[in-house]
Amino acid sequence: MVQAARSGKQNIVEGCAAASTSAKTEIKLINVAKASLKELLEDYEDFLKTRNAPQWQKGSVEYEAMRNLGRTHNDPEFFMKLVETRPPETIANMAIILINQADYLLFKQLERLSADFLKNGGFSERMTALRRKNRGF
Repeated sequence: MVQAARSGKQNIVEGCAAASTSAKTEIKLINVAKASLKELLEDYEDFLKTRNAPQWQKGSVEYEAMRNLGRTHNDPEFFMKLVETRPPETIANMAIILINQADYLLFKQLERLSADFLKNGGFSERMTALRRKNRGF
């Protein structure tokens, strides 16, 4: 679980760092990040299943409260303080909601990156266009 979480975060960072030279690499790494987070999501869901603990359902008070916290807070310290006082099943449910929110945001980022790539091309395409323009083609 630790490796999946770390991999998700690191691939986001690496993909964003590669953005200036390769849209293809950025898109690929964001997709890898999404896959890592899906793996982590499955681990948390399995954690609840193996303990016969309920997974919070959309519309429940707990689910909606956590969803709102995920929307309004982006400070890891805020969430770390919350988990210090919660039982493991609650922490797993909290993580599931936050992972789903991160997955959605990555999905939206991929939509934007793909649209930008289709409209503007990547670094190589822009460099080719500049070379052609410079040669008078």
